Amino acid sequence: MPNNELPAAGDRRDPKPARSGGPLLVSELSVLFRRRRTWAMLLALAAVPVLMAVAVRVSSSVPPGRGPAFLDRITQNGLFVGVTALLVSVPLFLPLTVGVVAGDTIAGEAGLGTLRYLLVAPAGRVRLLLVKYVGAAVFCVVAPLVVALAGAGIGAALFPVGPVTLLSGDVISPEEAVVRLLLIAAYLTVSLLGLSAVGLFLSTLTEVPVGAMAATIVASVVSQVMGELPQLEWLHPWLFSHYWLGFADLLRQPPAWDSFTNNAVLQAGYIAVFGALAYGRFVTKDVLS
Repeated sequence: MPNNELPAAGDRRDPKPARSGGPLLVSELSVLFRRRRTWAMLLALAAVPVLMAVAVRVSSSVPPGRGPAFLDRITQNGLFVGVTALLVSVPLFLPLTVGVVAGDTIAGEAGLGTLRYLLVAPAGRVRLLLVKYVGAAVFCVVAPLVVALAGAGIGAALFPVGPVTLLSGDVISPEEAVVRLLLIAAYLTVSLLGLSAVGLFLSTLTEVPVGAMAATIVASVVSQVMGELPQLEWLHPWLFSHYWLGFADLLRQPPAWDSFTNNAVLQAGYIAVFGALAYGRFVTKDVLS
């Protein structure tokens, strides 16, 4: 193919790949975090601990055992706002925002008519796929971190902060408690990487980003519902949401890392399987948009 000739719309061959994916990744992250939608989702996540803390602050008391775990401890120590907010965000809010970002990775470009341009640029299909996934993975880092930091901040502003009593009964300093909070955010980042891989694959199947977003969110809900059915107990260890709430082990002294390790292995399996499916679909797809 001559150097000045663009590939046909349906040509499945990659043009000469760029020397480095760095500029492409920087561009992807820049576009992702300049979008109003991204900031709206992050602000919505930050609002979860804020609303929770304000509700507890204005109420007379929180009955023990009522509401999410650790809710009754918030008035005693504001750092528990972050932990409780992360616990509340796991089933719906975090998967919803990650589903939007992951489902938009490829389908969003196709819907805007820019996917073909990106492939001609040249970026190469494999490199573009990797960059899109890394962009979604970065959002998986930022989203739980926003909830944790917003929770710690509003908790410190509205409630006293002091030594934290862990589930094991041990007491740690506030500084170490903040480290544990960041570890929980890291745990949830790992938890969401498998869902991001599922969303990436679904995004290669359509040119309608809303459809890929909705399908990713539905996959998250279905996985959690199946995880609650005792009739499917044999399947539970294979569901990507199985270890999502296992971060309670990080609130012991010393921390128990079994859930973290098992979760990481499970999510790595989902990344490998659905990454391969996304690769197989994308590299053989006729890009017309």
